[in-house]
Amino acid sequence: MSGRADSETHPEMSGADDVEAAGTEDPAEVARRARWTAAGAGILLTLAGLAASLLRLSRSASALVPAAYAAGAAVCAVAAFIGSRGRTRRALWLLIAGVMVMALGDQPD
Repeated sequence: MSGRADSETHPEMSGADDVEAAGTEDPAEVARRARWTAAGAGILLTLAGLAASLLRLSRSASALVPAAYAAGAAVCAVAAFIGSRGRTRRALWLLIAGVMVMALGDQPD
């Protein structure tokens, strides 16, 4: 070949070891982190929804708005529970649905 001799890749200089080390992460640790993330996000969104529901309940708004926040918080609480049990994909979709319920319920206000 007519290429330069110094254009060859050297494994010790290419960072291939870094890529291999990142790819060999323990699957149990990844699952544990996903469960904690799903549960934590669900708890956080549940508390935010309940706080918003209580704040909207104290104002003179229609009853639909606090009910929507409470319903969204309930969906997020269920997502936190099933996320802690390992169903992280379903928990993610429930978290999205819960936040959407809260957002859509706030529209009449």
